[in-house]
Amino acid sequence: MSRSSGRLARRGWRRRPWLAGLCMVLLAGVLTYVAIAGVIWERAEAALAGPLPRAADVALVLGNRAYLDGKPNPCLTGRVDQGIVLARAGHVQTLVFSGGVDVEDGRIEAEVMRDHATAEGYTGPMVLESVSSSTRANLSLSRTVLEANGVRSVIIVSEPYHLWRIERLVRASGFDQAFDVQYAAAPTSCWRRWGMLFKGALREPAAIVNNASLGYLF
Repeated sequence: MSRSSGRLARRGWRRRPWLAGLCMVLLAGVLTYVAIAGVIWERAEAALAGPLPRAADVALVLGNRAYLDGKPNPCLTGRVDQGIVLARAGHVQTLVFSGGVDVEDGRIEAEVMRDHATAEGYTGPMVLESVSSSTRANLSLSRTVLEANGVRSVIIVSEPYHLWRIERLVRASGFDQAFDVQYAAAPTSCWRRWGMLFKGALREPAAIVNNASLGYLF
């Protein structure tokens, strides 16, 4: 860039200070977004590397899209598989599946999870919460179900990228005041694919920002 063109560019910025301000806001937003994504990924890796949680009454398995490409979504069934691991290891007595109607295919997520657990040979107690349509609703509606069943301790099962936001929703909603809460990361076969990278590094920070803006996280 020549000196004259550089001077013209600087003059343009001075004449349009709002543009400089807008660029600064956008840059701050991008840096914040990247920072959140980094925290999510770091916490996800730590959750996967950690030991199994101590024994609890139930594993609360949170819902996800029910079907993908005409078959049960591995992002969902992987969560169920982790719940089964906990049950077979003697860490929980009951599996609670939380998820309502999937708007993409009309199936009920909790029922798809139950059917998958049965197909995998799990024969222990199962409880369904089949109305919720968001993570916040998973917690609030499951709380009623858990209290009705006399539950006192819960292991919440979801994918690694999801746990950071869940922990904050649990605290903000008072869910952890009703139960002793632990977390288990489900090492699903899809969480490192590009699609899950999109969900973990792009969509999940957006969900965190949205929840925080609505006052749900803090």
